[in-house]
Amino acid sequence: MSAQLFDPTKFDPRDPDPWLALSLDRSLPIDEDAKAALLRGNASWSRNWAFTIVRGPIFIFFLVVKFLRALSPHHPNMNRALHKLIHWGLRNFASRDANFLIMRHFHIGTEILAFIKANAGVPNIETVPLRPRVLKDLEDNVFLQHDLNVYNFIIQLNIGLRAQNRDLAPVAQPDFSMITDGPFAIELVDGNWLNFADVQTAIEAYTPLYALFLPRADFVRAANSLQLDETVAIYLAKILATDYHLAFVENHHPMVQLSTLQAGYRLMMHGLDCEALHGWLRAMKRAQAQGQSVFGAAPAH
Repeated sequence: MSAQLFDPTKFDPRDPDPWLALSLDRSLPIDEDAKAALLRGNASWSRNWAFTIVRGPIFIFFLVVKFLRALSPHHPNMNRALHKLIHWGLRNFASRDANFLIMRHFHIGTEILAFIKANAGVPNIETVPLRPRVLKDLEDNVFLQHDLNVYNFIIQLNIGLRAQNRDLAPVAQPDFSMITDGPFAIELVDGNWLNFADVQTAIEAYTPLYALFLPRADFVRAANSLQLDETVAIYLAKILATDYHLAFVENHHPMVQLSTLQAGYRLMMHGLDCEALHGWLRAMKRAQAQGQSVFGAAPAH
C-alpha cells in the first residue's frame, strides 16, 4: 500500500493524491516512519468505512457510560482489567501501524518531560518512565500512569520554580541527551486479517471503555490532560527561547475545558502534537550536534 500511496512517480496533476501530498509535506517535523504509519491508517478502509460505521454506536454507548458514571462516579474501578482489555483489543484487532503509533507515544512523552526536567534546574521531579517494548507491556498501568506523569510533573515543576521564586528561562546549551534520534526499542509482530483497525478507530473504541472501567474523576482528569499539550509546549518555548513550535500545537490550554465527549478526537490530536514536539526537539538536537544554533532551527528529517 505504501508504495502506491507515497510514490511521487505516480503524481498526476489532473488527479493529485492527497496522501502523496501529505507524505511529501514537511510543515510538521514528524518522524517519517510515524507519518507513513498514520497516513496508511488514514487511507485504509478501516478509517474510511469501519470508523464511520462504528462511530455512531460508540457515541451512544459513551452517553450511556456518562449517565452511569453520574449515578456511580467511584465504582466500578477496574484499572487492571481495563489495561488487559486494551492489550487484548490491540493485539487482536489493531493494525501493526496503529500499535506502532500507540507504543511510540509513551516513549515520546517520557522523553519530552525528561528534556524539560533536565533543562529546568528544578530538583526532585519524580515521574515513572514509560518505555513499553512489546504490546503486553501496556498491561502495566501504562495508560493511566501516562496521565499521572503529566500532572505530577507540572505540579512538582511549578512547586520547585515557586520555591526558587523564578520561572523557566532560556538555556544557552540545552541538554538533548534524552531525545532519541532514531527508532525506539519497540518490537511488534505481524498480525492476521483481523488486525484491521487503524489508530483513530482503535482510540475511538476504547475511549468510552476508559470512562466505564475507571472512576469518573480519573477519566475526566485523563481527558483534560490532553489540553496540557499547549502548557508543555510553552515550557519548551521558555527553555528554547523560540515559540516556533507553538504554531503546530492543536490541543489548547485546559483553563477552558472541553467536553469529554470530544476525547477521542483530541487524543488523536494529542498524538500528533507530541510527535511534532518530539520531532522539533530532535531537529534541534541535530542542529546542536552540527554546531548550529538550536533556536529557530529549521525542522530536519
